[in-house]
Amino acid sequence: MGAPDPSHLGTWDRHATPEIVNNMPALTPQMLSLLSRLRELAAVATSLHELQTGIVHAIANEFPHYNWTGFYMLDPGDPQTLVLGAFNGEPTPHVRIPVNQGICGAAVASGKTVVVDDVNADPRYLSCSIRTKSEIVVPIRAHGRVGGEIDIDSHTSAAFTEADRRFLEEAARIVGAWMERHSFEATRGT
Repeated sequence: MGAPDPSHLGTWDRHATPEIVNNMPALTPQMLSLLSRLRELAAVATSLHELQTGIVHAIANEFPHYNWTGFYMLDPGDPQTLVLGAFNGEPTPHVRIPVNQGICGAAVASGKTVVVDDVNADPRYLSCSIRTKSEIVVPIRAHGRVGGEIDIDSHTSAAFTEADRRFLEEAARIVGAWMERHSFEATRGT
């Protein structure tokens, strides 16, 4: 039996060894279908806001356990601050977040996905809703730098699986690739 073909996984996994590919949890057919739709949206979106709005609504419609889905982008005038962009869910008081605060700030500062199974047990959590139980924050990279993130909250504890992580990391790559094609600097945000 030959090595699996990782070409369907996205650019981040194309050079993965067969052992790594075999140990990754599979994306569900629903996730794969949605990623295909997000790529189609990215191919025709005329603005970052249009792309992000389409993504948050598509994700919210497909995954009911994603109770709040939104984008935070670095402020072009103050790259130490995240600014709320398109979102789907209840309004949040956190429209600007310093990168040294909260789970959102931690993800941007580290450049890595942060998954919190129980937000009440994490002192970094900036409370938006008393119903939020878990959160995942995925950085968006463009031109080799973090320029923003996708933030998802759930009303269910430990709601996010490794498949959710992989799905959202691929969605973030779609946004980052759009930004690169449209010559957006990572700190521009809009």
